[in-house]
Amino acid sequence: MTRRVAVTGVGAVTAVGHTAEETWQAMLAGRSGIGPITLFDPEPYPVRIQAEVKGFSLGDRADAKQQRYMNRGVTFGMSAALEALADSGYQITDDNAEMVGVMFSAGGGGTDLVIEYQHVLEEKGPRRVTPFLVANFIPDAASGHIAIATGARGPNMAIVSACATGGGTIGEAFETLRRGDADMVIAGSSEAVLLPIYHATWCSMRALAGDNEHPEKALKPFDLNRDGFIAGEGGAAIILEDLDQAKARGARIYCEIIGYGSSNDAYDMIALHETGRGLKRAVNAAVRKAGIDPATIDYINPHGSGTPLNDRVETMVFKEVMGKAAYNAAISSVKPITGHCMGASGSVEALACVLAIRDQEVPPTINYTTPDPECDLDYVPNVARKRPVKVAMTTSVGLGGHNSAVIFRQVD
Repeated sequence: MTRRVAVTGVGAVTAVGHTAEETWQAMLAGRSGIGPITLFDPEPYPVRIQAEVKGFSLGDRADAKQQRYMNRGVTFGMSAALEALADSGYQITDDNAEMVGVMFSAGGGGTDLVIEYQHVLEEKGPRRVTPFLVANFIPDAASGHIAIATGARGPNMAIVSACATGGGTIGEAFETLRRGDADMVIAGSSEAVLLPIYHATWCSMRALAGDNEHPEKALKPFDLNRDGFIAGEGGAAIILEDLDQAKARGARIYCEIIGYGSSNDAYDMIALHETGRGLKRAVNAAVRKAGIDPATIDYINPHGSGTPLNDRVETMVFKEVMGKAAYNAAISSVKPITGHCMGASGSVEALACVLAIRDQEVPPTINYTTPDPECDLDYVPNVARKRPVKVAMTTSVGLGGHNSAVIFRQVD
């Protein structure tokens, strides 16, 4: 029998909070974490703003020796995972460890460490390059570190699909639980790619929103005057657990995951297919697996990157899949608040869906001032809204044509 999968814990580190609750309250308040670049000298770049995590340290939440070679993104993921595990109240022991999985990913991995040790190599020679480099810059470094820290010995992997990484990872964790390969999975993603080399690339692509004078207002998803994304960093984790087990141990159950779909546009390494064929396939697959009428989706947290093509295509897909019911759904992008967290974005946005169901409140799409005739749905402009949320969906798209959709439902 296919098992039902509950969400029993949450954790996060973002530019607007070092915990899930801090992040959520900032989302509801519409408080942006986008500001001037401080991690490197921004002067040579036309865009000089991003969403940085500031004042963060793992402290004593993880072994000091283990932390020594963690890349920045892994520290975000570790914090989020440990917070989520504590929130769930689940105790990992020798008796259950082999049925506890970790699926935690990054879109880019520890490029910061590679750059650091490239300088060491050039300046001090090969003998000074740490033997721990290879094990700590790989995209699955977080999943390994989290397993070591928690003792989880079950299925462990990283699902890498660019900016769809978070959604894909949570979705594959859901599938792992449904088929009985684990009883609990720590799932999510984290990212820290606010580096000069990446920023230079995004500037060259002309993909970034460029209002340096008003950073908190620069990113404008679904607005007629949107002109690009703003990069961010951080991570989020959710604890997925067999629903019957969660009920038996008296766990707090936020909601359940009921559907997941993934696909590829098979079209271009950067641009979405203008028909939205790949994203539509992922959403339809998630709806089919969930066994629901798409008209019953109350809230959508979309990719909502603020790029002209992406927002138009997502809007079109929602209308094609949901029909007229798309106009009844609340749709909001939190990227103007957290920044575009790359491989972590899908996990951060899944967190928003989970907490929207918990609180029966949806965060706003801030900076929405001028409607776009091609983006004519309800984007919850500028102010959070109390409303019934029984079913919520998050969608993500990524470089390489990757797409994911994950559907959550309130547990009666």
